[in-house]
Amino acid sequence: MGGGERRISGPKYSLRLVPREIPPCPHRPPCPGCPRYGEPGLSHGAQSRLAELAKRCGLPEPEVFAGAPLGFRCRARLAVRGRASSPKLGIFQEGTHRIADIPQCRIHHPRVNEVAAALRRAIRETGVEPYADRTQRGALRYLQIAVERASSRAQVVLVGNAERPDALRPALAALERALGNGLQGLWWNGNTARGNAILGPLWQRISGEEALRETIGGVDVFQPPGAFGQSHAELFDGLARRARAAVPDGARVLELFAGTGAIGLGLLDRAQSVALNEIAPHGLRGLELGIAARPPAEQARAEILPGDAAGFAERIALCDALIVDPPRRGLGPALSDAICARPPARLVYVSCGLDAFLREAQSWLDARALELRALESYALFPYTDHVESLAVFARA
Repeated sequence: MGGGERRISGPKYSLRLVPREIPPCPHRPPCPGCPRYGEPGLSHGAQSRLAELAKRCGLPEPEVFAGAPLGFRCRARLAVRGRASSPKLGIFQEGTHRIADIPQCRIHHPRVNEVAAALRRAIRETGVEPYADRTQRGALRYLQIAVERASSRAQVVLVGNAERPDALRPALAALERALGNGLQGLWWNGNTARGNAILGPLWQRISGEEALRETIGGVDVFQPPGAFGQSHAELFDGLARRARAAVPDGARVLELFAGTGAIGLGLLDRAQSVALNEIAPHGLRGLELGIAARPPAEQARAEILPGDAAGFAERIALCDALIVDPPRRGLGPALSDAICARPPARLVYVSCGLDAFLREAQSWLDARALELRALESYALFPYTDHVESLAVFARA
């Protein structure tokens, strides 16, 4: 994948493979965030395992899609530690609670680094105390940033160590002044629990809009601050287009683990019906906003299925096309067995957990329930061992 830039084109999408000659990272070591920094494509192990699956099914080695090598990460969660006079914002060093401060992270969107710098200044100005893991004291635990690509504005969340935002109000106000029109929405989140969970159950919108608006494949998708969103939005845009292109016109579509609808909402204009399942409250709210933004005829084709995806296993037998985008642990036995017993005519599997995906795919192939028709991989988290896969199956 060396040499000059080249484009890979297909139905309704175009992505770039770009050369990876990039400058050294100023934060390695001790930052553990990019263990393969500067290396192109996927890890050899992940690529080999996907190639083995493709070969078994008579397919060529999966193409690897990659986006811009720097400045692509539109979402970040940064721990806030240190002292009020010298705050540190970054990620934990390997196996510790020591912070690797990363003020000039090269993979972050420039707005992410700008927001982090503004918060550092706000902490020093206001004296708000960062959290300390050993004593579990301090007011400010984490910073979450999501950048809206079209406007470059930031949705910002300060995670506090309290049940009310009072202790963080000076920092929130200072941050609001500093960011001005660059702020899309400002939120407080309360997390008083021990452990490594970043977000807590308490939310309050301080200012700005309810949800970040991201256009994915020409369709507006709404992402409240507690909803999951892809950090490499440009590359995921291409993946979503490819996933939609694998669904036939006029199909009865069931999407499990739909999130805020980045894939399914784009099918409402040509599907017979689209049922979207999600369990997370912020994801469900994003689905509601996304459907409400569609024309009335498309709204009439949409159905929201709130709750655990496994609770809708019986719906698999009633759909023409099934889309799944599960967490890293995979679909789980109930859904995997339901697919094997009553396979849909088309299954579009977006995988972020390679082990689970290969295990489930092999079980369907061994049972001769499904045939693998297409397999692609996406470097959504470059310079790590993570791989995102897009697989298209058809009923055997």
